[in-house]
Amino acid sequence: MSTSRLEAFSDGVFAVAITLLALDLVNFSARKGELGSGLLHYWPHYATFAVTFVTIGIIWVNHNAQWERIARVDRPLLFLNLMLLMLVVLIPFPTSLLARYLHGSDQHVAAAVYSGVLLAMGLAFFASWFYTARHPSLLHVEISSGERRVLVRRNIVGLLPYAIAFGLAFLSAGASLALCGLRNGSPSTRAHSRRRPRCPPPSPPHTK
Repeated sequence: MSTSRLEAFSDGVFAVAITLLALDLVNFSARKGELGSGLLHYWPHYATFAVTFVTIGIIWVNHNAQWERIARVDRPLLFLNLMLLMLVVLIPFPTSLLARYLHGSDQHVAAAVYSGVLLAMGLAFFASWFYTARHPSLLHVEISSGERRVLVRRNIVGLLPYAIAFGLAFLSAGASLALCGLRNGSPSTRAHSRRRPRCPPPSPPHTK
């Protein structure tokens, strides 16, 4: 199976996830004469939106980088990618949850759900990458054992902040959210791709 349909479907899911993320901001309302204070008190929604928008954006960039290296798809990879997309489109739910309960008594549970979903998403992304690396027939260019070790190391480094944020959620919901945001600026979020080999230009038509 070629990758074009899967990539188009994946891009559509990412677009839906970001759209759902923005819908939480649309629900804002304030009493007459209290718009200014209402906007200020709505800051948890801005913070969670910003962190999550960048997170989904980075996932999309890295997903595109991954599929630049993949030549064809088999059934297990289809389901691994489907698992990743399920978690991506789920992210707006814990984002809204954390924004709503960031200052309440349930803030620790909300932060744990948020960081837990991001951790699960990271694990799903790593699983699809690792499976692909172990099956060179799916790739344009085989990944060497050295590259595979780098891949594993970078993914573990990228997953650690989410795991720490999950534990930190039970101590400080705000710190857990901040750590998830800081993780987006770490070197482990940078995409590592190799361009697909270019097809040679078509030969000019023969003239009689």
